[in-house]
Amino acid sequence: MSEDDGIRIVLEQEGPYAFKVSFDGTALEALHTDEPAPLGEGSGPNPSALLLAGIANCLGASLLFALRKFKNAPGPIRAEIVAKKGRNAEGRWRIPHADVAIHLSDKAADLEHFDRVLAQFEQFCIVTQSVRDGVSVDVRVIDVDGTVHVPATQA
Repeated sequence: MSEDDGIRIVLEQEGPYAFKVSFDGTALEALHTDEPAPLGEGSGPNPSALLLAGIANCLGASLLFALRKFKNAPGPIRAEIVAKKGRNAEGRWRIPHADVAIHLSDKAADLEHFDRVLAQFEQFCIVTQSVRDGVSVDVRVIDVDGTVHVPATQA
């Protein structure tokens, strides 16, 4: 599967709120997700945790890419992300803000063109920039007869 083919992920329900997540076109093992109690059993990361992990992972990888682009050989990094859920105006849970801290194992002064790295690395992060800019998502619900239903929010 090439990058131009898109990304396809298949989820299959395994429990009340637990899913097996398969990454189509790869040899990766499936990931198992679940909502915490009282809805689920907390047997895997929940979607909010996966979103935050995706943001932090992408930022860390983007920083490494930018550092290496300027011929740096950085040591291992560690990224932390912290967020709190909050209710929006409609009373729905959302993640309104996240704080990310990326810890270098090098002194910034020892890294080539560190100012340029800082100025551009976030732009390489597909996930963070997609979340910041907003992701348009079309949703269809297909019943057992193959009938396609479109939620009222899109009709």
